[in-house]
Amino acid sequence: MRAAIAARRHGADVLVLDERAAPGGQIWRDVETPAFGDARTLGDDYAHGASLVAEFRSCGAQYRPGTLVWDVSRDRVLRIAGDPGAHSVEATRIVVASGAIERPFPVPGWTLPGVVAAGGAQALLKSAALVPAGPVVLAGTGALLLLLAWQYLRLGVPLAAVLETTPRGSAWRSAARLPGALAAGGYVVKGLRMLHAIRSAGVMHLRGVQALRALGERRLERVEYRAQGRDAAIDAQLLLLHQGVVPDVNLTMALGCAHDWDAGQLCLRPRTDAWGNTDIEGVALAGDGAGIAGAACAGLAGELSGLEAAHRLGRIGRAERDRLAAAPRAALARSLRVRPFLEALHRPRDDDRVPRGDDVIVCRCEEVRAGTVRAEIARGAADPNAIKSRTRCGMGPCQGRYCGLTVTEMIAAARGMAQDAVGYFRIRPPIKPIPLADLLALDRGEAPPEVALPGTRAQAPVQR
Repeated sequence: MRAAIAARRHGADVLVLDERAAPGGQIWRDVETPAFGDARTLGDDYAHGASLVAEFRSCGAQYRPGTLVWDVSRDRVLRIAGDPGAHSVEATRIVVASGAIERPFPVPGWTLPGVVAAGGAQALLKSAALVPAGPVVLAGTGALLLLLAWQYLRLGVPLAAVLETTPRGSAWRSAARLPGALAAGGYVVKGLRMLHAIRSAGVMHLRGVQALRALGERRLERVEYRAQGRDAAIDAQLLLLHQGVVPDVNLTMALGCAHDWDAGQLCLRPRTDAWGNTDIEGVALAGDGAGIAGAACAGLAGELSGLEAAHRLGRIGRAERDRLAAAPRAALARSLRVRPFLEALHRPRDDDRVPRGDDVIVCRCEEVRAGTVRAEIARGAADPNAIKSRTRCGMGPCQGRYCGLTVTEMIAAARGMAQDAVGYFRIRPPIKPIPLADLLALDRGEAPPEVALPGTRAQAPVQR
């Protein structure tokens, strides 16, 4: 949204393709029509999104909600699916804002009914005011875990426990980075207030939790764990798992953008310059898809990408771009100072990223277990694509979003290699599943009239 607003402010013709039915993304999902009636029910940060959405609505960009970009070529042709059907458009410049996805959390039992990703639970909260009926166990690490617990408490949802899986001593190890975090604004204060609310409510809150397991016959029945050297269990029907978020790189991987391993965030991220430009001409990134930094930083990075787009399209000169970018760039640098602290404080345990037990499912779509992956590594599979071809791991509907990082880290750990040397799955279009009828319509030349922005040209239907 910020990229579109900035580019439109300087006269660029902008088309925004949004998978969701309304603007707001994941952070401000359905903020125009809040499920609880008052957006402030979920906090002031959530309510703030309404003003940004209103500004975006009025900026003059063409907006296409409910539209999936399922392929992008290096010459900037986008294949899209949605009302009125599948077609394509050629852009002079593309800003990818693919956002973040939750990091895989492959612990025993994580595929049982009753075990849900915390981000998914929060999405249901925002879009449908759907809250759990019984006591909830939240387990893992990351700011979202505390935020969701705080939101549930405000809504009267009983919490059985908050089990933080970061290693004991992580708070001390992050202390050296605290001065920078405090200079970034109110992030630390917000976190302390949420933590205080959780403890004041009498919720059991444990740190240094290990050996997390979800157990049950047909669905979740109890959560087992080890804390302070003792094994324990909690009877539960709902377990919410979370251990941070990582960039959604499937689109940039399919494009062939260069990616590097981020040792602080423990993930692959696209290689970008100070304006969000990738190594592919005319393709830039903004937001968490280029590296996790949070909603405030995403907006600032989007503004910089929008200014760069206006410059590259000849709408403003270099000097004007740099002058206008000075304030958001300074604000971005200030906000980013909290990241080293958060990355050290919430760093996931090695055992929670690389499953130790052979029975743990790695690929949820194809039900491939860790033992199967290890066996193929032992037989010589040295990269994720070899694992894919031998086991079907990563070939399901999610196309590796929930197993890609796990497979990369398993190979790296077994072979003593760097993660970026191991690489990632080769991502092919469609980047996400689309109706077969859409592909057939394109193949027969039955696609609806093409979309073309002023100064661009529409593309002919895709042929075999």
